[in-house]
Amino acid sequence: MAIDYHKLKARAFAPVRQQYTARDTMLYALSLGLGNDPLDTTALPYVYEGKDGNGLVTLPSQAVVLGYPGFWAREPDTGIDWVKVLHGEQRMRLHQPLPPAADVVGYNQVTHLTDKGDGKGAIMVTERRLETAGGELLATVQQISFLRGDGGFSQLNGGQPSDTPLPALQPTPEDRAPDFTDVQTTRPEAALLYRLSGDYNPLHADPAVAQAAGFERPILHGLASYGLVTRALLRQCAGGDASRFRALDIRFASPVFPGETLVTEIWRVPGSNTQYQVRAKVQERDKVVLSHGFAELA
Repeated sequence: MAIDYHKLKARAFAPVRQQYTARDTMLYALSLGLGNDPLDTTALPYVYEGKDGNGLVTLPSQAVVLGYPGFWAREPDTGIDWVKVLHGEQRMRLHQPLPPAADVVGYNQVTHLTDKGDGKGAIMVTERRLETAGGELLATVQQISFLRGDGGFSQLNGGQPSDTPLPALQPTPEDRAPDFTDVQTTRPEAALLYRLSGDYNPLHADPAVAQAAGFERPILHGLASYGLVTRALLRQCAGGDASRFRALDIRFASPVFPGETLVTEIWRVPGSNTQYQVRAKVQERDKVVLSHGFAELA
């Protein structure tokens, strides 16, 4: 079964209604390592409701786990070869700070299907509008998936359309050192904690599943490393003020293993005081794991 462009673009997603609590917000932050250092008071607002009487603060990247429709690409009627699907990029824009607890609704749709050619795969963009139960827009989230087994779909059924892809993300500068560097060590059980935010893929928990997929051990969720980069940007460029966070787009280049050290490198965009280019690498292997990053703060 092959992709039907018109059917997939018109696919109806039921609104995903979700209630999250202060406990969920704290657990999300704890799974990313906030609170590992008991003397790091900059982490307290994300894991403790009593800091300076200001109440709990939500990490902006928590938007990517809210209103998620699940791994729907594996449903037979999609025509997608789901075994060969890779999460290629994640893009997010916040329209207002996330409350520490709320009832939210995720409205999901497939916005782009781009054919790279027979044997070369296809690119699918799934966009989610995250709103409060009252209809206020909180965030727009785009998941870019590489459908490795679905190239050539536009040549089928007498010829189907193929969308122009999203504007490409740009590589970080090679001609100058980063303006900021942030170092975060992940905990060995980080993936087991992070999965409690909703992604229960056994690849991140079961050694047998990870080894069958070609990894020596379970890997950290890509969106967990995305959250770590968000934390690095807040710490290095925003004085820890989550309300200043506006956007983060990034490409997943290679997996991270729980327990490894993530080094986030940040460059100011010339002529701007609010835009940055970002990449992250694993210190122990000197391996770039997130690349082509773009971030914006207020």
